Amino acid sequence: MEHSETIPYFRELIVFLVAAGIVVPVFHRLRLSPVLGFLAVGLLIGPYGLALFADRLPWLEYVTIGDIAGVRLIAEFGIIFLLFMIGLELSLDRLWQMKRLVLGLGLAEVLIAAAVIGGIAIAFGNSTPAALILGSCLALSSTAIVMQLLIESRRGGTPVGRASFAILLMQDLAVVPILFMIGFLATASSISNEDMLLQLGETLAIAIAAIVAIIVIGRRVLGPLFRLAGGARSPEMFMALILLVVIAMAAATGIAGLSMALGAFLAGLLLAESEYRHAVEVSIEPFKGLLLGLFFLSVGMGIDLRVAANDVLWILLSVIGLFVIKGGIIAALALLFGQSRATALEMALLLGQGGEFAFVVVGLGERYRLLPTETAQFMLLVVSLSMLLTPFIAQAARRLAQKLADGVAQATHGIGENAEHQEGHVVICGYGRVGRMIASLLDAEQIPWVALDAHAETVATERRAGRPVHYGDASRVELLEKLSAGHAQALVVTLDDPAAAGHLVATAHRAWPHLPVFARARDHGHAEHLRRLGAAQVIAEAAEASLQLGALALEQAGLPEDAVRQRLERARSTRQEPAE
Repeated sequence: MEHSETIPYFRELIVFLVAAGIVVPVFHRLRLSPVLGFLAVGLLIGPYGLALFADRLPWLEYVTIGDIAGVRLIAEFGIIFLLFMIGLELSLDRLWQMKRLVLGLGLAEVLIAAAVIGGIAIAFGNSTPAALILGSCLALSSTAIVMQLLIESRRGGTPVGRASFAILLMQDLAVVPILFMIGFLATASSISNEDMLLQLGETLAIAIAAIVAIIVIGRRVLGPLFRLAGGARSPEMFMALILLVVIAMAAATGIAGLSMALGAFLAGLLLAESEYRHAVEVSIEPFKGLLLGLFFLSVGMGIDLRVAANDVLWILLSVIGLFVIKGGIIAALALLFGQSRATALEMALLLGQGGEFAFVVVGLGERYRLLPTETAQFMLLVVSLSMLLTPFIAQAARRLAQKLADGVAQATHGIGENAEHQEGHVVICGYGRVGRMIASLLDAEQIPWVALDAHAETVATERRAGRPVHYGDASRVELLEKLSAGHAQALVVTLDDPAAAGHLVATAHRAWPHLPVFARARDHGHAEHLRRLGAAQVIAEAAEASLQLGALALEQAGLPEDAVRQRLERARSTRQEPAE
């Protein structure tokens, strides 16, 4: 019988999927970042972990991976999607609204911390390229861990949350110049000093031309493509288009001689300004998580604990030093930008760790031979340990800050940059005739709102008019979370489809029992069904259904009953119902 070839790296893929199925739930229960779990599992199943004992215990060959070349090849996609998600999180509107904190506090932190840490690296005998790499990557903190901690403690709107978010936003922006710097250093290391300036000029010209071309073409092409996919109402087509856009743009920058991750970042940046941003985030989240897990698994597999066995004390001192140096810089800058002492102290400890992007930068530095293997291994362990300690340090930081503030709780306000960080707003699910009337009532009283609709053309029209309407399936709880539904004053359901409305009401009530859900029903029987599913109040469809739902939203927002009645009377006298 002819021997049939197996799928390349099939066993490695099975081992990874088993590890992911164990790591994610366990670390979720421990309230730790899965990143740390993947690093730990990578250490365990990699060539420098249990594989070292395979000679004595042959069965270990089936649960370990001795050759990580194939794993790293697949893991490159994890880096691409990491940069895509970073770009997707950015927004020109958000940057402008937070320009003082982002471009002031955030930029100062990145530059000063990179310079100080780079100077220390040179003092310890590292080369200038190695010092530039170490300074730039260690200046960045862990966005995944810090934001998760702020979300879990519901502190995104506090002074600590706003200022920390601004710094993390600037650090995400710094990713692009850092990638560019590494590419240039890798090229410059093989040329003479005379040709370095010429090479730099050529590289910059190619980079600028490629970026401008991608942005110009992307703005013209992405909108129609996503409207076509959204109009088809096919999740498969939508997901396929996302993957096509990310990979195509990554390939475009790769062909231009730049980092493929840069192209993925630009793809995310373009979609961040569109009405499809939240739908893209929700669609790509599970896929991105697996690819990033594979990347961090490969990082853990490349760490040789034997190299650092004699440097345990230095590793611990380096972790402490990283928190002290970054924390001192962040605290001083926070005070300079008008933050209280309690806020500055908590920010210093919360942002003192190394971040996920350090694994990318250190890995690239080692691959291009800009960092010695021993130095790379050492710094990977320092960053991993600093991330592992962050949840515990964050708890201690919060207690210290509360004591420093003499027990006075910091006031919580909505950030207001975008729907993800709003509080006290109204979420409207369905932006047809009824949804638009409710939005106009809320606008008249200057009450913030955000809407979801599954009709791509409707969303595109409203976005052009400057209204906060997003594309997506409102019955998906992940999408509602992106709009901070859990922190909203009310959720209003205006969907035409009775089954979809019922599913949405049940989903929202199950996820946020405290959230008042007001719904539109077709008839009395449908209204009773929605009440049983958890709707606080239901209005059966009639001539004034939209006005009554709007009145409920206004009352929930705190308007006096007389003011609501007067607003409804004015609306009745001037109402012109737009066509669906």
